[in-house]
Order: sequence, then structure tokens, then C-alpha cells
Amino acid sequence: MTKQNPLLAEWNTPFEVPPFDLITNEHYREAFKVALDESDDEIKRIANNSIEPTFVNTIAAMESAGEVLSKVSGVFFNLSGSHTNDEMQTIQRELAPMLSAHHSKIMLNAKLFARVEVLYLSRDELDLNAEAKRVLERYHSNFVRSGAKLEGGQRERMAEVSSELATLGTQFSQNILADESAYELVLEKGDDLAGLPDFLISAAAAAAKERGHEGKYVITLSRSLIEPFLQFSSRRDLRERAYNAWIARGENEGDTDNREIIAKTLKLREERANLLGFKTFADFKLDDQMAKTPDAVRDLLMKVWKPAKKRAGMEAKKLQELANSQGDNFKISPWDWRYYSEKVRSTEHDLDESEIKPYLQLDKIIEAAFDTANRLFGLTFEERYDIPTYHEDVRTFEVKNSEGDHVAIFIGDYFARTSKRSGAWMSGFRSQEKLKGEITPIIVNVMNFAKAPQGEASLLTFDDAHTLFHEFGHALHGMLSNVTYPSISGTSVARDFVELPSQLYEHWLEEKEILSKYAVHYKTGEVMPDELIEKLKAASAFNQGFATVEYASSALVDLELHTMPAKDAQDIGQVEKDILEKIGMPEEINMRHRTPHFAHVFSGDGYSAGYYSYMWSEVMDADAFEAFKETGDAFDRETAERLLTNIYSAGGSRDPAELYVEFRGKMPEIDALLEGRGLKNVA
Repeated sequence: MTKQNPLLAEWNTPFEVPPFDLITNEHYREAFKVALDESDDEIKRIANNSIEPTFVNTIAAMESAGEVLSKVSGVFFNLSGSHTNDEMQTIQRELAPMLSAHHSKIMLNAKLFARVEVLYLSRDELDLNAEAKRVLERYHSNFVRSGAKLEGGQRERMAEVSSELATLGTQFSQNILADESAYELVLEKGDDLAGLPDFLISAAAAAAKERGHEGKYVITLSRSLIEPFLQFSSRRDLRERAYNAWIARGENEGDTDNREIIAKTLKLREERANLLGFKTFADFKLDDQMAKTPDAVRDLLMKVWKPAKKRAGMEAKKLQELANSQGDNFKISPWDWRYYSEKVRSTEHDLDESEIKPYLQLDKIIEAAFDTANRLFGLTFEERYDIPTYHEDVRTFEVKNSEGDHVAIFIGDYFARTSKRSGAWMSGFRSQEKLKGEITPIIVNVMNFAKAPQGEASLLTFDDAHTLFHEFGHALHGMLSNVTYPSISGTSVARDFVELPSQLYEHWLEEKEILSKYAVHYKTGEVMPDELIEKLKAASAFNQGFATVEYASSALVDLELHTMPAKDAQDIGQVEKDILEKIGMPEEINMRHRTPHFAHVFSGDGYSAGYYSYMWSEVMDADAFEAFKETGDAFDRETAERLLTNIYSAGGSRDPAELYVEFRGKMPEIDALLEGRGLKNVA
């Protein structure tokens, strides 16, 4: 079978894109077995090398090892998030402990670490360039943080903990997907649709058709459907039903309940941190990030939390007054906020989403993101139809630089479906590197936008458009990477630095030059009027108390869960409630991500004790865009060149603070963030 397995064969596709059209579920188990065996052999050869360790025969050799495993993993784990099925989920559960054991076998290999240690201790005498030295230092840190210096039973226990955590994280994410896929609010014609604009009715009809409810309308738990439903539906009873299902993901009794998984995860993470000499998991996790300590994170979040909570209280008062004036004599609840907020926005700013959305066609906003990249970095994007894809909705583009040279392949997967987990993300099927030649990246953006019926334009909310620009900023970070070593390529940077390129890129969406060109009415073809653009900008700080409280409460709960003793966090529902009560969470608002479906934090280690990083990066991105504004040109060429050199192409080649200072000349203050969110003068 090996000869017939497309995952193990040469990929004779354009740009060696995975041959998605040939890959089936039956290929994965064998491919992983072959890849793991090959990787094991490569690591053994490096560790058992009788020649004295050098950077080339140890660090560079490890960078080159595991090529087949990287290829197979890239395909499997991208598809397990964006286009999964029952068999793939079974394989994923099998793989979690196997891959964890493989990683532990490498990181706890005493001979291998001894070679790394020798090089690390003599790093200043090795005549390494800055990038190679950085890679060596990262390898040493990763080994130590994985337990390489532990002895005897502690080493074995570290491997067991890592394996258990991998299994729990996989189950956590699959449980959320199961809850999201199972839920549907089926609407009939008539009163069920009261208040809903045409674009939402159209999208709900398409979702109903996909789920076998022809002639009806379905609201799923995709943000692109549920949020506008909560925004426009005048049926309070239906809003409450949909909202409660949304916030209960991962907390329903039965096989998909995540609460026990969270308790076990917190206990294991604490044990892992203790084994490595840290008091809490947050202390361990933050030790090699920009923030460094839980206190630094808490200080940032509380500086934002206090004015945000006050601002949210002012917003809630307005909503309550509006509801009362309309004879709705009930206290505003979380499922009411978006509904009345939309009415207040319409009144105060003469602006509502149904007026904006017809101008935000998905295809045009994709073009806008591409054009922005062209004006900043000289990139062009040509759609290719000769490259295999894994779903009929997926689009593929060849990316070239201003000289016409190939830079990357960009894959866009934009629409929600039951085989895709919720949210939006960037990932890669292949990373850029130069160690094994000029290897160009294959980068993917995955979204969950509501798909319009065939023949109609898929429309976005302004938040959706921001999400597209955000994820494309991540994609550019991957595509523009220009480093030698794969381990520091693209987005392989500190977690609280990785959101800078993505959040910064969002600023260009709101530039008049972009909106006036690409915000085109889907029926009339007319561009968005200047008056509407100005109203959008004037309303940019609207509802920011709510948005900031939603986000910051999630970040604070994440931080507290990972600083408190795990034994005190076993009843996760009560603990979440206690933390929110302690910080004074407004009862009209819920966390953006409640703990039982907080995939950022519990589907893996990525943002654990690290959800704050969006705000840490926002301090930088608000300041970074000021660099362009100070020139009077949002596309200033010299500033864009510094941005490319020090941020988008640098990967993890240098310390993130050093990179930022090279770009901006100084580290930022929080003032620009507070001003951007309209919180600066809220006492």
C-alpha cells in the first residue's frame, strides 16, 4: 500500500501542494506510522552520532529531520479542523497520545540534550550568525521546558502528563464541534422571521437547505448566523433559546460535556509546571513570553478592565432606557444586548448593520485584502484552478512579489459547514525555509462566514470583514517569512507577539481608500457613499465597553484558572462564576468564550494562560499604525519596508521586543489602545 499512498509519494502537483483529490481516510494511519518510524530513526542517528556536536550535525540536523511527518501532519491536522468526519476524529484521538509520546521521546532523549547543552554553553564561541544563535537558544529552552533536565521518575511522569494533556485537548475540541454541529434553530415563515433583514433570511435559508430543511430557515451556532440573529430578531423568546445554546457549548450533560476535561487539564498543567520548578502553570507559560509574569498580564488587563466596565455600565443604561421607552419592561439580559445596541447605534449614529452589509461582499473584501498587500508589500494574487483542493468552496491563489517571482500559495476556505470547527484561523501546509533550499510556504485562511444561496453574493458584517483582514494579516506573516530555519519561520514567535501582524492589518480595512474602492453595493454596484464611510468611522468606538468587557473577562478567567491551585478549580462552573463576581462582571454581558468551549485555552496549549496576548499585541498594533499616520500616508513606502523587514518577514529570528523597537524606535504605551477603544477618558 505504501507505494499507492499519496501522502508518502512525491507530490507532483503544481508547487507540490498536497494531492487532496487522491487522499482518503485509509491513507492516514499508514502514513503516520511510516513518518513516525522515519523520524525516530533520524533522531537516533543525531543523538548517537560519535562525532563531537556541532551546530550543523545537531541543531541543523534536527531542523531537517521529520520532513515526512511534517507533510503528513500538515495535511491531517489542517483537514481535521476544516473538513473532518467521524473516521478522521477517531484517528485524531488515536494520534494524540502517539504524537505526544514521540515528542517526549525526542525532548527527553538524554544523549540528544547533552549535545544541545554542549553547544548552548559554548554558543558565544561558535561563530554563529544571529539567526542561528537564536535557533540554538530556542532549542535549548524548548528542551529544558519539556523536562530534559528532570531525573528518573520525573522524566517518565512528564511524558505521561504530556500524553494525557494531548488526549484531553483533542476530546475537548471534538466535543465543541459535536455540540455546534448538532444544534439548529429551525424557523418557519412569518413571525419566526420578525425583524430579520433579507441578507440574514437568505443565509438562513441556505443553511436550512444544507441541513435538509428545504423551504425553512436555520440558525446555527456559527457566529456569522447567530450574532446577526441576536442583533435583529424581534422575537425575544427565540433570541433567548439561541443564545443559551450558544453559551452552553461544552456544558451539556452527556458525552460532549467538557467540564471534567477542564478540571483534569488544569490539574495536569499545574503538575507539569511544578515538575519544572514553577509555582503555577501561568508562571511557567509566561516565563518565555514578552509579558514574563502573571502580574504583568493582570496589570495590563485591569488597566483596561476598569474603564471598560464603567463604559459598559453607561452603555447598559442607554439600552435599558430604550427598552423601557418601547414598552419592553424587563431588565436587559445578555440575549437582548445586541438587539437593543443595534437600535441605539441606528439612533445615535444613523447607522445600522443592514445598511452596511450590502456593501460588504465577500469577494470584494478578499480583493481589498489582496490590494492592501500589493500596496504595502508589492504582492500580487492570481487565482489558480489547476491545483487540487479539499472542498469545492476552497479557493487557491499563487502569490508573487513585485519582481514577478513566486512567493507562496494562499488557500482561502471561507464558508461555514458542519465538517468545520467554529472560529477563524490561519495555518500552513508548508512553512517557508532556506535550510533545504528555497522552500516557499503554503498558507491557509479558514473562516466560517454564512454562504449565500447559489447565484447570490455572500455578504459580510463589518466584524466579519475585520476577521478576514485579521486572518489575512496572519497569512502574510507566514507568506512573507524570510528566514533560514523552519522552527522560527512565519508565525513561530512569542504568543503575545503573534497577534501584532494580524491586528495591525485590520487598520487598513477602515481606510477610506480601501472602502471607497471595494465596499460596493451587491445590487447596484455603487460604492459606499462617503457619508456612510464617515458614519462608520464615527461609530468605531460604539459599544466598545461591551466588546472590551466580553474579551477582558475571558482573558482574566483564563489567567486566574492558571494561577490558582488546581484543586480549587474542580467545579469549573462555580469557579468561573466566582472569578467573574470578584471582578464585578456586568450581569448583562457574558464572556466572549465561556470556559467549557474556550478552545483557545483548552483545545491545546496555544493560548493557555495566554488569551491576554490579543490585548498585549493590540497595545503594539495601535502604536504601530500611528507610524503610518505620522507620515500622512497609510501606505507610506519607507514605513512599509521597515514593517516588512522587522515584523512580517522576520519570523522568530530575533527577540520580539528588539524587532518592534527596530520598526518603531521605541516600545509602545497603552494610551493608543485606550484611545482606539474610546476608553482613554473614562474615569
